[in-house]
Amino acid sequence: MFQDAPIYHQLVAERGDVPARVRDAATSILRELDHVIGAMAVPALSANPLPMRHSEAAARTALPLPRP
Repeated sequence: MFQDAPIYHQLVAERGDVPARVRDAATSILRELDHVIGAMAVPALSANPLPMRHSEAAARTALPLPRP
């Protein structure tokens, strides 16, 4: 990745490979989130879903639409 950067090698020697540790932590977090989200999967809605509460409907309509 940083073959021609001696300062990078010096920093790795002094501080450890921080980018690699960050990648490992991010991968671990993503795996955990996949597990949590998979466990929280909502079953498919039936033909007659429950109506939204007023506050949920208001929150959805209050969001601005993205511009093209």
